[in-house]
Amino acid sequence: MQNFFTEFSTLGDDYVFTRMTESGRTDDNFFDSDPVRFDGMAWLLCFGGKLEIEVNLNTTVLRPNSILVTRPDSFYKIKSIDWNGLDCYMLFISRDFIRDINFDLNILGSIPRPVSNSEGKIVHDISLDDGKLLKEYYAILHHNTRDSDNTYSKSIARCVIAALTYQLIQIITRSIPAESKERPRSRRAAYVNDFIELVHEYYHRERSVAFYADKLFISPKYLSLIIKESLGRSAAEIIDDYVILEAKNLLRFSGKNIQQVSYELNFPNQSSFGKYFKHLVGLSPSEYQRSN
Repeated sequence: MQNFFTEFSTLGDDYVFTRMTESGRTDDNFFDSDPVRFDGMAWLLCFGGKLEIEVNLNTTVLRPNSILVTRPDSFYKIKSIDWNGLDCYMLFISRDFIRDINFDLNILGSIPRPVSNSEGKIVHDISLDDGKLLKEYYAILHHNTRDSDNTYSKSIARCVIAALTYQLIQIITRSIPAESKERPRSRRAAYVNDFIELVHEYYHRERSVAFYADKLFISPKYLSLIIKESLGRSAAEIIDDYVILEAKNLLRFSGKNIQQVSYELNFPNQSSFGKYFKHLVGLSPSEYQRSN
């Protein structure tokens, strides 16, 4: 997959920088793969072409002069690429490195959300000048990996990434119209957003719609209704989607056996996990492992 990118660099396990352009086009068919979870933060910056990507089960589109900001432990899947003039910069920063620079992840909560649209809520439009500025930060981090054994490389990365994060917050805040930032969310929209946030936090151990409804101080029936009407899928289906995505990632990449995976996802035993997995995936956990 490294050959898929025209530029690629990494500073150990701390961060990965990649650049996708038209010249790096490949015929490899990777769009059918399952979403993969990344434990850190990601910032994807687009200058040309179009990248359709699924983040946490929601499909969104990166177009020229836009940036995608994601939080830790998000699931990613590239769905399609418009290679014509493609130029996308991607920076993935590990959770451990974020902790290492003592950066408060809660600061990301200060980034305002753009107005809801059919392509998701996590892509922000930016100006040409701001895009060029962000590109310079990415270039510094890319060049910083050339001497990864240097004593100062990590220190440089800490400072640049902290500065880049605050720069992003400033750019995104400035790019959103004041009326959009001041517009109050409807009660129903707040419930939908809060439900997704809760699922993201608790899906490892809670699969009951009643649990999430209780957290939101509404009835399970009402929660199911507004989620179905807003997202086109039931609350139970969304919970199951998160659990299955994590189960697939653990079965493929963690090195844990099926029993360990079942306990990590808070199933009472391996048998109940196996029945749950096969019902939703159509394969048993062991069959799924052998198929990958």
